[in-house]
Amino acid sequence: MTSEQVVERTKKWLTSFIIHYNICPFAKREYERESIYYSVIKPEQLELCLEALFSECQRLDTHSEIETILIIFPTQFTNFNDYLDFLNLAESLLIEQNYEGVYQLASFHPHYCFEGENIMDPANYTNRSPYPMLHLIREASLERALQSYPNPEQIPERNIILTREIGLAKIQAILNKK
Repeated sequence: MTSEQVVERTKKWLTSFIIHYNICPFAKREYERESIYYSVIKPEQLELCLEALFSECQRLDTHSEIETILIIFPTQFTNFNDYLDFLNLAESLLIEQNYEGVYQLASFHPHYCFEGENIMDPANYTNRSPYPMLHLIREASLERALQSYPNPEQIPERNIILTREIGLAKIQAILNKK
């Protein structure tokens, strides 16, 4: 797949699931404002993937018009446990580079499974995506958005109920659309 195809599939997932079902109540605004940057990372080496994350932090440092970045790894981290190991390294990198409290990482993976949950639970799809990816978010923007949103602490519980109501088969069909 080309980088353009990876981005298009990611946008389709974003619009047909995340935005359509309001999984993230803040995504629609940024999508419509075109303030989401899509970064497709193809190198297989772990060090290069971490360097790419650092580069995207620097992009946010210098481009205020970009609100958030989806860092997409279409060929790496296909194993969920390997992805979790990478996520731990990525979070450590943010701390080491003094980005803790500046940027936050959210994680998405095609095989995402919340700890202790059944792998077939539709609630896992709140964090399942077409490809392994990191969502790099401006912390200050997130805090402002949460202040203006009623009961933000209820978002995860609402999403669990919603995804279970939608059902596994329908969510899988949405995610698997190419």
